[in-house]
Amino acid sequence: MRTPRHVSIALSLGLATLMLARLTTGTAIVRAGASSAVLSTYVEPAAGYGFIDHAIEQARRTIDLSMYELEDPTIENDLAARARAGVEVRVILDSEYGISGVNEPGARILDQGGVHVAWAPGSQIFHAKYLVIDGTTLYVGTGNLTSRYYSSTRDFWIVDRDRADVIAASATFSADFSHRSVPPGSGDGDLVWSPGSSGALVRLINSARHSLLVENEEMDSSTIESALESAAERGVDVEVVMTDDSQWHIALAELARAGVHVHVLTQDQVYIHAKVICADCHTTDATAFVGSENFSTSSLDYNRELGIITSVTSVTRSVCSTVQSDFSEGTTHF
Repeated sequence: MRTPRHVSIALSLGLATLMLARLTTGTAIVRAGASSAVLSTYVEPAAGYGFIDHAIEQARRTIDLSMYELEDPTIENDLAARARAGVEVRVILDSEYGISGVNEPGARILDQGGVHVAWAPGSQIFHAKYLVIDGTTLYVGTGNLTSRYYSSTRDFWIVDRDRADVIAASATFSADFSHRSVPPGSGDGDLVWSPGSSGALVRLINSARHSLLVENEEMDSSTIESALESAAERGVDVEVVMTDDSQWHIALAELARAGVHVHVLTQDQVYIHAKVICADCHTTDATAFVGSENFSTSSLDYNRELGIITSVTSVTRSVCSTVQSDFSEGTTHF
């Protein structure tokens, strides 16, 4: 393990330790089944990935990892070491990246270490980033396990120990690992899977009464864009921050014309890889989405993706503080 990653901590922009919190009953549209035990929020790049190393090293029975892009020798060797120690380790890797060679070196290390590796079906992009440890703890993230990007990329991870959520994620993982098609479970109602995540995200956007904070790597979904425009037109203060990329300029200009406040960061600043939404973050009704879903038709309607919608204060505060800070660092020319 890399020593610097041992000192990484769960961050909520300055909060070193986060208390166990649970979702409270609220608007049924976005908080159905609200009882998710989200323990920690990790904000990248400041947090580092030592928490993933530690989680893997502490596993005693099972490890399930679904990852779009895996290029981290430390994590690869951690997984192989646990497999050699008798832990059942299963990994799903996106096959497109296997074909291109990105995931192939890591897959070889895993295979040599006794890890059970399954390549995702070639007909579907597996873009989800999640980890289940010992069938008790679910890690849901926005970032790939690609170490060369850790220091420069904005991402989030959250930890969920709600039993229904963990069972649902584990069941979907097992089906995907075996290339069986089953409807993914929503756990306590807060897990958001693709294909088919557009509805949950639009409902979250539509639930906002005062403000919306949004970060995403892409802006290529007319469904999401229309929901954001409608929110601004009904008086919601909508702030969107992304890394500047010319392929999103038309969509961002249309958002700005509808009253959305759009800021972009340069390529030299932190790269916005996060996929988060926070509705009414300055109120007691704050609700956040954190997941792997980009705002594109492919990501929302076809890929395998996983996110979570939660009202846990530690998550909403982290998302709110981070997105507002990034927004303040950005500029607008739309």
